[in-house]
Amino acid sequence: MGMPQRGYWCECWTEDVTEKEPPELRASFDAYSAPQADRWVAVALRTISSALDPEASQEAWAWLYEGRIQTRRALLRTEPCTVSVTHASTRVTWTIRPVLFLQLARRQAMELPACAYDFKPHSRGD
Repeated sequence: MGMPQRGYWCECWTEDVTEKEPPELRASFDAYSAPQADRWVAVALRTISSALDPEASQEAWAWLYEGRIQTRRALLRTEPCTVSVTHASTRVTWTIRPVLFLQLARRQAMELPACAYDFKPHSRGD
């Protein structure tokens, strides 16, 4: 097995700020560099910015022009980062956390690892 690889675990959460419900995970992404991680957030913000109210759109573009640089620097220092915008009663939050990705199994072409053959399926009657 290979060595753990440094990277960033990215998530997008939404929550209704007027309700007492917990936030909901909407998307996640594994990035292998700081630029790849902040680019994931940047693409999402650019994509939704035209649908946001003026204040939320301004927040989005402020991060894209100024906050993104600070985010990238923090990621390079292996610090977690959060980016949020609030549109009407919905807050969208992107989180980026430095992680170590563990290689769990490796396939050679179409061949399964040897341990895959150690497990036998059971019928419902077993």
